[in-house]
Amino acid sequence: MLPAMRFQPIWILSCGLPPFCLLALLLSTGCRGFDLLNAPISSAGYTREIDIPYGPLPRQKLDVYQPRHARPNARVVIFLYGGEWQAGKKGDYRFAGEALTSRGFIAVVPDYRLYPEATFPVFVEDAAKAVRWTHDNIARFGGDPTHLYLMGHSAGAHIAALLTLDAHYLEAAGLSPHVIRATAAMSGPYDFNPYGKDRPIFHLLPGNQPPSPAIEPVNFVDGHAPPMLLLQGGKDTLVNPNNAFELEQKICKADGYAKVILYPDIGHEGMVVALAAPWRWLAPVLNDTARFFREH
Repeated sequence: MLPAMRFQPIWILSCGLPPFCLLALLLSTGCRGFDLLNAPISSAGYTREIDIPYGPLPRQKLDVYQPRHARPNARVVIFLYGGEWQAGKKGDYRFAGEALTSRGFIAVVPDYRLYPEATFPVFVEDAAKAVRWTHDNIARFGGDPTHLYLMGHSAGAHIAALLTLDAHYLEAAGLSPHVIRATAAMSGPYDFNPYGKDRPIFHLLPGNQPPSPAIEPVNFVDGHAPPMLLLQGGKDTLVNPNNAFELEQKICKADGYAKVILYPDIGHEGMVVALAAPWRWLAPVLNDTARFFREH
């Protein structure tokens, strides 16, 4: 079982660049990392409808981003952000919504319940409900419900992988697991044992108690899941890059489809930072993901 290193909320801390460069940039602007990512974004290319309920609870809301000149029946990407299953909010990921609309996709960015309000598997169940809402409602935004894709980073990649590989989540939401055409997961833990303050999230006591197999996406590989693109930074010190390679190997051995793309000089946070318009030179994460979704 591969260790998952500790997560941090997604600030711009490590993008595969010398850390002092990013620190100097943050100090010069006086902004949080998310502010730096979102500040340059123009809304000229997309429209956004925010805080749409997909359930009755405060965290069960989502935002929909539409390209202003979208083709009819546009493909739809549901983006699940990271944050150690205990941090994050959809409004901070406007840069991700803009990135996807810039490639012609409709983007759906949901919030989901976080620890300590929620423990596993509540956040996965919330994400499944967001997929159900998208399937049932996205046509009125010009989206094609037969072309739904999942994308996630870090803890969001873990959730996306479980929705893709463990069929019971979408089935419990009233959907076939094959409603998802393909999944792109960035820097996710797929074969891991939580430790430290992450352990209570998964109902684990301090110490060496093994986790339930239900938390690990790698345990649900059967070769019948939708195709997966596993995007990984080679300088990731928070999640062991072998998580991606082990999952790819197991899927391929089961005659499923998975592909790893490794960006050798990118760290954990740099993978999602590379979606933001001013930072896309870091790695072609957006183009590689868009190409994969169009192929499926």
